[in-house]
Amino acid sequence: MQPKLSVITIVYNNVKDIERTLLSVLNQTYKNIEYIIIDGASTDGTSRILERYRDKISKLISEPDKGIYDAMNKGLTLATGDYILFMNSGDEIYSVETVAEVFETADSADMYYGETEMYNNNWESLGQRRHRAPEHFNWRSFKLGMSVSHQAIYIKRSITEPFDLSYKYSSDIDWIIKCAKKASSIVNTHIYVAKYLVGGMSKKKHFSSLKERFKIFRKYYGLIPNLINHLFIAISLAGYFIRHRKTND
Repeated sequence: MQPKLSVITIVYNNVKDIERTLLSVLNQTYKNIEYIIIDGASTDGTSRILERYRDKISKLISEPDKGIYDAMNKGLTLATGDYILFMNSGDEIYSVETVAEVFETADSADMYYGETEMYNNNWESLGQRRHRAPEHFNWRSFKLGMSVSHQAIYIKRSITEPFDLSYKYSSDIDWIIKCAKKASSIVNTHIYVAKYLVGGMSKKKHFSSLKERFKIFRKYYGLIPNLINHLFIAISLAGYFIRHRKTND
């Protein structure tokens, strides 16, 4: 029997991109999908697009929330699927066959993951994420950075728990690590599974996000190992930008 997948989309005032995301879910060849959309009471026309597809959406909530992770928790509460996938507005499931291909890789894994392709605001491909998905993933895999994006991870609902709302920017990292610690089988699909819209986070928010990540990594990996890991991250990042600059010159 095909496992049921709950796809959860969080959206707020994103009339430009929401339909792309919707169609990437609704057009899947895999049919045992429960589609949940949590709209933060959008005022820009997003709600009109959602109403257009209402008969194909399993559950739709449009009301104010206390931030993205509060909205994601609402989606988790409503989900009844065997697996959870967060595909936020602006992102896409990679192709119409992706969900079917993911579940064909193995039976009843606790987690499935794959690669992510990055896109800019004009929906032009920027190629693979700087962090490639590791060959083998576990809860320690984030020690050198977020090597798998949450759009690229299918997680068995029975091992999930609510997002920690004390984190405003990086609670998804904490959430994935918690799930991975409970997982006994984690499968690398070895395929691209998601398209990610690169956001325009302000420098202030980016710095706050990095501070939160450091706090989360310290909690799981310890202070001294975390400091050493961040040194390696800085060296790797510098090397990436040097190589990237040479390529563009």
